[in-house]
Amino acid sequence: MTSALPVLRCRQRAFADLAADPASSIWRGCEVGELRDVISSAVPLQGTKVRSGWSGEEVRFLFECVDADPRATFTERDAPLYQEDVVEVLLDPVGDLLSYYEFEVNPLNTVMDLVLRRSRSGYLKDFRWECSGLRSCTRLVPGGWTVELALPFAEITPELPSPGTQWRVNLCRIDRPQGLPRELTAWSPTGLAQFHVPLRFGFLEFVGE
Repeated sequence: MTSALPVLRCRQRAFADLAADPASSIWRGCEVGELRDVISSAVPLQGTKVRSGWSGEEVRFLFECVDADPRATFTERDAPLYQEDVVEVLLDPVGDLLSYYEFEVNPLNTVMDLVLRRSRSGYLKDFRWECSGLRSCTRLVPGGWTVELALPFAEITPELPSPGTQWRVNLCRIDRPQGLPRELTAWSPTGLAQFHVPLRFGFLEFVGE
């Protein structure tokens, strides 16, 4: 039986500068989601926690990645980050699953951003689109790495969210433990060895402070 779609409550915050710091008081009280194997929903070898928050200008995501050996070499925007270690945000503010945004960040703080639009043959990727004003921050920490990603509302939605608004979202990670097969994990497991299954996107629910 297909599991129910998860909901992650995105709490309103007065944000400071990006720091990718889970210990910051800004993230206190924010709901924590955990990523699981995309097919089996099993706990991965190297786990990932994710939080979200929003202000009047942007939505933010914070990833905490357990990783004994973070791997990344790409430093150019829109490089194929998925070939190494990376976290991903797949986001559909409209919720009709006809198109959605993809954002990737690697441990070197390199970013990929694109929009996917449904066609007769599937979803077409448009790398020409760029999220102006996107900001990100990464930190290497003992036993892993962290990412904070800020997405300006003006670039991704014609209508600002308010408490009670829900967007479709999935939060994902590609990890390559040394000497072992890669791990594909997602907050809402897809049942397939890939992330691009929009029908399995969960819900990001905006709530007040």
